[in-house]
Amino acid sequence: MTVKEKLAALRAVMKKNHIDAFIIYSADPHMSEYLPQAWQERRWISGFTGSYGYVVVTQDKAGLWTDGRYFTQAQEQLQDTGIIMFKDKVIDAVNYVDWIISITSKNARVAVNALVTSHANWVDLKTRLEKEKRQLVHMPLLDDIWKKRISEGMNPVFVQPLERAGQSVESKLENIRQKMKEKGATAHIISSLDDVAWTLNLRGSDVKCNPVFLSYLLIKENSAKLFVKTKKLDVQAAYLMQDSNVQTEDYDSFFEHIKQLKNEKIWLSENANQAIFNAVEEDNEIYLAPVPGNLMKAIKNSTELEGFKKVMVKDGAAMVNFLYWLTHRVGKEKMNEFSIGEKLLSFRKQQENFVGISFESIVGYKGNGAIIHYSAPEKNSAEVKKEGSILVDSGGQYLEGTTDITRTLPLGEVSEEFKKDYTTVLKAHINLSMAKFPKGTRGDQLDALARLPLWEQGKDFNHGTGHGIGSFLNVHEGPQSIRKDYNPISLQPGMVLSNEPGYYIVGKYGIRHENLLLVKEYMETEWNDFYEFENLTWCPFFTAPIIKSMLTPEEIKWLNDYHKTCEQKLAHLLEGKVKDWFLELVKPI
Repeated sequence: MTVKEKLAALRAVMKKNHIDAFIIYSADPHMSEYLPQAWQERRWISGFTGSYGYVVVTQDKAGLWTDGRYFTQAQEQLQDTGIIMFKDKVIDAVNYVDWIISITSKNARVAVNALVTSHANWVDLKTRLEKEKRQLVHMPLLDDIWKKRISEGMNPVFVQPLERAGQSVESKLENIRQKMKEKGATAHIISSLDDVAWTLNLRGSDVKCNPVFLSYLLIKENSAKLFVKTKKLDVQAAYLMQDSNVQTEDYDSFFEHIKQLKNEKIWLSENANQAIFNAVEEDNEIYLAPVPGNLMKAIKNSTELEGFKKVMVKDGAAMVNFLYWLTHRVGKEKMNEFSIGEKLLSFRKQQENFVGISFESIVGYKGNGAIIHYSAPEKNSAEVKKEGSILVDSGGQYLEGTTDITRTLPLGEVSEEFKKDYTTVLKAHINLSMAKFPKGTRGDQLDALARLPLWEQGKDFNHGTGHGIGSFLNVHEGPQSIRKDYNPISLQPGMVLSNEPGYYIVGKYGIRHENLLLVKEYMETEWNDFYEFENLTWCPFFTAPIIKSMLTPEEIKWLNDYHKTCEQKLAHLLEGKVKDWFLELVKPI
């Protein structure tokens, strides 16, 4: 079916059910950032493949909203589909709810699939629509026209052993139950996949790049039930659940099961899907709060941190070998952005306990580097030559941990403008790396430290400075972050975050420098406990584009110290010409 044919089929079903507008979000029943193929509904209906966007369809109009990362891509992919692109997250943006209200009459019926709509989104949408005399209803209309969804499959669920997890399932459940007891909750439903996986020390591969599996977890005072396709559990996983007193039930029985809950005080996250609330809210009391295990997961234990430090060395060695290959083969053999990403993967595959990439690699040559979440197509990818610059943002999933690193490098002559911006972004990265801050400090308070060198030049970047990262789990993990938006979660020892300021000039180049940082204790004074960051990522920055006069003595010392540590951690893993080149790269500036 073409996009136009899909829209026509959808409109026929809408007309039959008296629906005036239908909203299709980019989500699955677990509100995952990265979606299983069976739940890529917005991509299926529109043909737009970007990671962010949502579609609204009426009987005679259709619109897709996306952000600045995808304006160009969306315009191209929506051509001749009958879907209009609207710019989201910009000044004077057309709000999709306001748009629906403006083109529908009073008493209009607006539908969403509650299974892929978060409770928070449902409440906001319902409130705004009812204020204007429109009705919100749950109706999974795509089920009637998308007949060939890709099935879930039977990817095995396996154990993340105690020697890597660092904490037993029983201990984690006990800690969660203690939090439930403090709030008077008698039941707790976990629907976010990484929280289920972390709690039960299990991993899977139902979502590309993310070692998670489709599941729900119901915890009560004296019982725990995992809802999963039970045949997916390998022998060790099944034994672990049995030994941990976790019952297993079929994934498809989850809603029928929770409908039987009566007179419970159920702890639910506002990010759980609305279908769960619809199933339980009538006969139970709801306690609305973030999943307690989410913060526990964010604070890595000593075993997990040991795993992080181990994989950062392995990943650093893979990166150095890759960067040597790239800088020495560019211009001598034909290569493009996609093939470069594949070559990087081949270097990571050589490392022990490598499982796969942690996200689709971003390889942006020249102007494509300015597309923040650029994805090089397999066909017609840009040819890369010995000129200009390239941005490579990538990461790996290893049994011991997850990595995420960005390096920007010149492949030939670059302009003075590029060198100035390159150095400014490096100053921003170093500023955050050197931060000392009191207990209770939030990520949004530290965000300005990274942006200040850019702000001083009237420049900025349109993405967060840092995100949490999982321990052989999702590469993007909350609840902590470093970004402009207010986030009430303070940074605590044991949290791991990225440090990735950038600067982008459309059509010319993109620059981003990214390492992972660990929050650790710094000192205790009469004023407060103070924290600092410890670098976890080890891979040199390219020093040739640096304008040394722009760096302070403290920044120069930080860079030289960082490169000295890179030498200490990586040199013994490198050989021959790669090692010689590396030792030149880490020399003091």
